[in-house]
Amino acid sequence: MDLGLQGKVALVAAASKGLGYGIAHALAAEGAKVSICSRDEGAITAAAQRLHDETGAETLATACDVRDAAAIQAWIERTVQTWGNIDALAINAGGPPAGPLKTETDERWQAAFELTLMSTVRMIRGSLPYFNRGGAILAVTSSSVRQPIPNLGVSTAMRLAVAGVLKTFSRELADDGIRVNNLVPGRIDTDRVRELDEGVAAREGISFEAVRERSVQNIPFKRLGTIEEFGAAGAFLLSPAASYITGATLVVDGGGMSAL
Repeated sequence: MDLGLQGKVALVAAASKGLGYGIAHALAAEGAKVSICSRDEGAITAAAQRLHDETGAETLATACDVRDAAAIQAWIERTVQTWGNIDALAINAGGPPAGPLKTETDERWQAAFELTLMSTVRMIRGSLPYFNRGGAILAVTSSSVRQPIPNLGVSTAMRLAVAGVLKTFSRELADDGIRVNNLVPGRIDTDRVRELDEGVAAREGISFEAVRERSVQNIPFKRLGTIEEFGAAGAFLLSPAASYITGATLVVDGGGMSAL
């Protein structure tokens, strides 16, 4: 199936590895021009080169901390100066640290607010003047928008706020022909999931392998998802092939969540 992404300009945040890289790779494989960013200049430059080598796509790498409003704007404007207007934006960022809500400080709440919620608002707001009609925006959030995740209370609060922002933007931007959706990963095999599983193992005094096996048994497919599977879903939502989908939450979890 041709997703209609050939020659489209796409921005993908936090794309040096993991879920962001998966989306960027799927977009590049469909012929999009892909502008990626992350905080680590060396890592994002290497990722852009790898994308080009594996897909032949035009790529652009920018060091950008998405907690920094000026850095986000500079990334957007550099992309526009290179390729013109924007057709797709994938919002992504590392998650807030784990921890019980009862011990979270104001400083950690504020840091999560900047990292998760305000990065979303700033990326959308900054890119809108350059968006082509028929373009699409998605944000990578979390399964916590459907059911809370133990020990991730701050993250849950911020992800829910992002989901509300996305739904509101989907209504506001419909007249401009811009679609806005929420892409939710379940148990995808990423460094972030490994880090969380290692934390659970440490708290419960069991092995990482035992934690992983327990989580896999709760997934109907009895395995973790792959970055490639998640990336394909992202590329679809950002493509003209999904032209009548907006304000939606697509869950990529192998059926792992019990929530409706």
